[in-house]
Amino acid sequence: MNRTKRRMRWHPLALSALPVALLVGCGGGSSDAGLPQLSAATPGTLATCAELASKFTHPNTQISLAEPVAAGVLKRGEVPVAAHCLVRGEMFARTSPQDGRRYAIGFEMRMPLAWNGRFFYQANGGSDGEVLTAFGGGGPMPTTALQQGFAVISSDAGHAGGRDLVFGIDAQARLDYGYQAVAKLTPMAKDLIASAYGKKPDRSYIGGCSNGGRHTFVAMTRMPGEYDGYLAGAPGYRLPLAAIANQFGAKQYATIATDPADLSTAFTGAERALVSAKVLEKCDALDGVKDGSVQDTAACQASFDFQRDIPSCSGARDGSCLTPAQKTAIAPIFSGAVDSKGNKFYASFPFDSGHNAADSSFWEFFVSTNIDPAMTAMTWGSPPVSSTGFSGAAYALSTSIDTMLASVAATSGVYTESGLSFMQPVNPTNLATLKQRGAKVMVYHGVSDPIFSANDTASWYEGLRTNNSGDASNFARYYPVPGMSHCTVGPATDQFDMLTPLVNWVEKGQAPDSVVAGVRAAGNVAGANPDLPASWSVNRTRPLCAYPKVARYNGTGDIENASSFSCK
Repeated sequence: MNRTKRRMRWHPLALSALPVALLVGCGGGSSDAGLPQLSAATPGTLATCAELASKFTHPNTQISLAEPVAAGVLKRGEVPVAAHCLVRGEMFARTSPQDGRRYAIGFEMRMPLAWNGRFFYQANGGSDGEVLTAFGGGGPMPTTALQQGFAVISSDAGHAGGRDLVFGIDAQARLDYGYQAVAKLTPMAKDLIASAYGKKPDRSYIGGCSNGGRHTFVAMTRMPGEYDGYLAGAPGYRLPLAAIANQFGAKQYATIATDPADLSTAFTGAERALVSAKVLEKCDALDGVKDGSVQDTAACQASFDFQRDIPSCSGARDGSCLTPAQKTAIAPIFSGAVDSKGNKFYASFPFDSGHNAADSSFWEFFVSTNIDPAMTAMTWGSPPVSSTGFSGAAYALSTSIDTMLASVAATSGVYTESGLSFMQPVNPTNLATLKQRGAKVMVYHGVSDPIFSANDTASWYEGLRTNNSGDASNFARYYPVPGMSHCTVGPATDQFDMLTPLVNWVEKGQAPDSVVAGVRAAGNVAGANPDLPASWSVNRTRPLCAYPKVARYNGTGDIENASSFSCK
């Protein structure tokens, strides 16, 4: 599930030209009463590197490369990375009894010469299948975990091939992708760190966005004792159901597309811009100032009415209106996908200012008829559909929603765990084990995300609050990002560092009430945000507030500066 130009990656772990100090987590409460306070990590120095190729041993693990990397050889954007040790290898190499292909859990680990005593598991996105550079990240942050001194691991989650989505034919590859690869890699990585530095990491963190957020949610429930900090962005923690919901959307769009071969003709860019503009018109000032951003999402949903506030076409479609047929087809996508009996199986989507973000059409029109069908049919469905002659568009538009839902809930033969079982976290609103250890959770989600609903994440957090006597803020916090699309872009302050505040919360007891975010304008080393409004300052910052608080204008001060807003 990602843009082809991103090679099936869910988001770039971006750098920023903004000063790090500007983007570091704010706020602070004191130590969380009644919960253990974990001690701070202590630094270490790399003692060995090249020797690891021959000397490091771990069950079912083969090291293929271990070599020092001089400072500046690796760069993140134009920023040089400090000297470190690069180790590559694989675990559990085998030949599949189902498809005869070779499988292994491929990985790379980068361990800095000057180590901060911490380990970061880089949970990658999409369908995995590629060992991405082990930079580490906490969202589109100004510096990566590796640059901050973490030892970082990245993996392909048990299968190679990137966009080759037929790996689900292999029963074990399914399980590795779902949860077992992280469980197998984590103890190995900690042993490798011990071999390189003479001690295991003092503190361990895991994070990623999209499917990487799902990996993090799964680790929260299946591995509550292995990590001290969990950082999840746009968590597709109900990924199979979200994918089926996206195909539900494709079916709706197909009923109004003027070109059956191009679903984007159902809801054009101009029409998406119209909806975004009307949402802004109705909701922009609800936070106390008109600034091109909707901070109070809940108030907006109560104020904005899709049928009433979007003009209805009396003549030809020209981008200034929607036809009654369009409204009828599009409204159920926002209200939440349903099965044939009208039962909702996935969350509603909030109305926000970023529905015409640069990546929206990709998610709703390409992914829904290409990637989601293949994953539903071959990766999560039991038994998997044959790849021979498979057409994603035909599957998405012709297969009933009921059939899709039944398939991902089923088991058969060697496929002893259903797609819902191996992909989803176990009881994600019960995090008592990690809570009582003193571990912490931070989650962020773009309110304009077109593929995973921010409402779904808000519902998860409400469930977590309910299971913790109405307040989970002493160990878990959720930060909606107004206007942001899937992990990045959209008319949003989409550049922020949540890893530093997470470390400060875990190791110092400094609870982050908010995190300051900035924009990515021209010249930013991560590239400019294509959706950045021309009316915004290139220096705009905003506080990302811990849910359910929202950023409200103080009534005075520069509207481009986060200091002029308070979380209320």
